[in-house]
Formats: sequence, C-alpha cells, structure tokens
Amino acid sequence: MAGKLNFKIQIYSDGADIADMREVAKNDFVSGFTTNPSLMKRAGITDYLTFAKQVVAEFPDYSISFEVFSNSQAAMLKEAELLHSLGKNVYVKIPIITTDGKSTAPLIHKLSDKGISINVTAIATIAQVKETVAAFAPGTKNIVSIFVGRVADTGVDPTEFVQQSVSIVKEHPEANLLWASTREVLNIFQAQRLGVDIITVPPTIIKKLTNVGKSAQQVSLETVLGFEKDIKASGLKIL
Repeated sequence: MAGKLNFKIQIYSDGADIADMREVAKNDFVSGFTTNPSLMKRAGITDYLTFAKQVVAEFPDYSISFEVFSNSQAAMLKEAELLHSLGKNVYVKIPIITTDGKSTAPLIHKLSDKGISINVTAIATIAQVKETVAAFAPGTKNIVSIFVGRVADTGVDPTEFVQQSVSIVKEHPEANLLWASTREVLNIFQAQRLGVDIITVPPTIIKKLTNVGKSAQQVSLETVLGFEKDIKASGLKIL
C-alpha cells in the first residue's frame, strides 16, 4: 500500500480540492500541501480566504502554501501579510517575476525581513534560484520551487538545472528546494536521488504510487485485462 512507502524526500500534495486533500492526508508520507490560482480555478473555489482558513484549520500540522494574486508589489505585500496571518504553518507563494517580467526579489527580501515564510514559485532558471536565496533573511524558513516539469516540457533535459539548484540551495540553511510541476511517479524517485528536499505531487500521481514495486509482467497483464474489460463494456466487435 502507498501509505507504507518510505521516502527520504518530503512529499507535498498539489491541489485545491478539499476532498482530495483529506484523502491524500491518509498517506503518512504526505507532509504538506501546495496550491495556486490555476488549481483553485479548477477546483471551483469562489472564496479564497474561506477556503484557506478551512485548510489551515483541518491541517494544522502540515506545511501549506498559498499564493498571492496581485502583480502590484505593494498589493502583493498586503496579500502576503494577510495570508501569513492565517497560521504558523503557512508559506506565502510569491512568483519570482510579475506578468511584465520584473523580478520580485526586492519584495521577497522585504517580506523575509518581516519573518514571513515564503515559497518562491515559477522558477525556471539558475539565475532566478540565485537571486531567490540571496533575498532570504537569516534564520527564516523558506521554499525555492523550481518548475522542473515545465522546463522539461520545452524539450530540455532538466537534470543539470536540478543539480545546480540543489548545490546552490544547500549553501543556504534558510531554504529548502522543491521540485514542482511533477509529471509522473518516476519524478519522485528522480528528485530524491538528486538530493531535492521536497516534491509537490498531484493527487492523481499520489494514487499511482500503489503501482510501485509491481513487476513488468504484472503491468503487462493488468494492461490487457483492462483492454478486455473495456471491450466488453463498449459492445464493439470486429467479427
């Protein structure tokens, strides 16, 4: 069973459906949750703060990341302070750049000086990793989220990007490195092998962890059994 799996890497669940969160929390290897505006839209969230307060209340012992919505850095600061006030386990997600491409490093530095735990998101370059860790105040706790899956989606092998990020973040005790935009179960083991601290995984992939340990023969057999089931259900015939 997935709940009996042991990982060196921390696993967070990525989503904004409260029912999925409750189900995922049954796995003892899950220790946090991440959300973002796109996931909230997909989950049909209509009241951000009500949703956020419910999540904090139900999962007080989990790391939880909530993202700011604004592009104005003055407004982002106010949103960040409000989200931070929801609970000690809350990390405020700040994109490393705004929609016009401007770095948010000055804002990150300002928030970090206030003692706010930050999850810097949408990171896709080593330069962004470097400016992120440089903005954290000593003694604070923060997350550096590199979007490995999105980098791979461009046709680029992200391995070197991950390796360099690991080396940089290890020099900063106030930061943990998070592998974001996870695409498949294999990514969990890749991230763990490369020394990443955290990986955030959609509930659909967490469910697939029940496949870990199956033999290739078993996978093959289950595949043809699935075909047979669907053939019967469809009523389709060749002869």
